[in-house]
Amino acid sequence: MLIFLLRRLFQAALVLLTVAFVSFMLFQYVGDPVVFLLGQDATPQQIAQLRRDLGLDRPFWVQFWHFLGNALSGEFGLSLRQGAQVSRLLAERLPATLELALVAAALALLVGVPAGVYTALRRRSGFSQALMALSLLGVSLPTFLIGMLLILVFSVVLGWLPSFGRGPVAGSGWLATSLASAEGWKHVLMPAITLAAFQVALILRLVRAEMLEVLRADYIRFARARGLPSRLVHFRHALRNTLVPVLTVVGLQLGSLIAFAIITETVFQWPGLGLLFIEAVTFADVPVMAAYLCVVALVFVTINLGVDLLYAVVDPRLHPARRQGG
Repeated sequence: MLIFLLRRLFQAALVLLTVAFVSFMLFQYVGDPVVFLLGQDATPQQIAQLRRDLGLDRPFWVQFWHFLGNALSGEFGLSLRQGAQVSRLLAERLPATLELALVAAALALLVGVPAGVYTALRRRSGFSQALMALSLLGVSLPTFLIGMLLILVFSVVLGWLPSFGRGPVAGSGWLATSLASAEGWKHVLMPAITLAAFQVALILRLVRAEMLEVLRADYIRFARARGLPSRLVHFRHALRNTLVPVLTVVGLQLGSLIAFAIITETVFQWPGLGLLFIEAVTFADVPVMAAYLCVVALVFVTINLGVDLLYAVVDPRLHPARRQGG
């Protein structure tokens, strides 16, 4: 297990280093932040002076090495637009994004897994067919369109839910949350549904397909021949073996909820990392953009490692030591 962890950590370090280099290199060509800061009327002397002050006149490798050294110590330099520490900006926005992503992930699991099991066990029922049709709709519709439709119905027409913002926040720092009040739940409900719509459809269809495959296996027939109750066969034997591929997809999708919450946060003006990234792109704020991609890569790598470790819990045959021994 130790060798497995060390190998995974080494691979994770290579991935993070590659992401940091590629993102920092690409963002050098999205625009000149000095022009955004000073405006079109700035003189060449003012532009040259600001470029020296920001360190943008140095060679690319020097700038990247400086960025990488700061990143290893938890610092990503200064925001070129706001003049604040990028790490502080990320720390302020990350709780909002995590809150939204976790609520969306919980919603996707609580709806997608039971619905997938139901559609597999009751394939010919009318409700099962309706769920499959809705899942196809959830996969097909763009996220921004789902958000706009929800705003139109529940905010404009019915007036039940607020259309933007996070709502009142209780606590501070990492403990800050809007889920401590009913008003906060009203603010998070529509963004979470919008972000979870695709995930619900994906998990439903994946669980259904895997469940149908497992139900045709020989050991399921043998369990039924032994006279085991259907509930035990379905939920102890079939569902447990269904969860192995589902864990992989769900883990990666949780990372994508954080990475691709940009559209949802923009539609609902949710003050998270996605909205911060859009603002950084608008002003060519390279340190913020590169730091955002590094954080997203770290989230994906961490979740992927956690999923690998969960395999051994769900299916002991996939334990690293046992696989190496085999």
